[in-house]
Amino acid sequence: FATKDDLLNELYLTIKADLVQTMIAGLNPNETRPKENTRNIWNSYIGWGVRNPMEHKAIRRMALSERITDETRNRVQEMFPELNELCQRSIKPVFQSDEYRTFGDALFLSLAETTIEYASHEPERAVRFVELGFEAMWQALAEDNS
Repeated sequence: FATKDDLLNELYLTIKADLVQTMIAGLNPNETRPKENTRNIWNSYIGWGVRNPMEHKAIRRMALSERITDETRNRVQEMFPELNELCQRSIKPVFQSDEYRTFGDALFLSLAETTIEYASHEPERAVRFVELGFEAMWQALAEDNS
């Protein structure tokens, strides 16, 4: 790699591709309710984070980094259009705007990080933590809270 930033962007792409692949694998193609599809994605994300703590920590830091280029972020979105489509149907428009997208991402990531931390440390209550974390995220970010 020519620069550290190039390496960082490639690492981001690699980890993000694995994560999003896991999230999409959890989708039920017959499910049409955005909340249930989002719940499946959340559950997959949390499960991935519990199983991959180092990658989760890295992706969390990189997602908020200014060193990750817009080109890299666009490449991730282009790899998984079905996930972007679901987000557009589910997430409040304010969190899809250029002005507040990173704030919405940070809210999601903070709730997910807390859920992953608690689920990892108390596996006997992990299912309940995942459920509660999802409901908190849905109330905060979803367009339709029903």
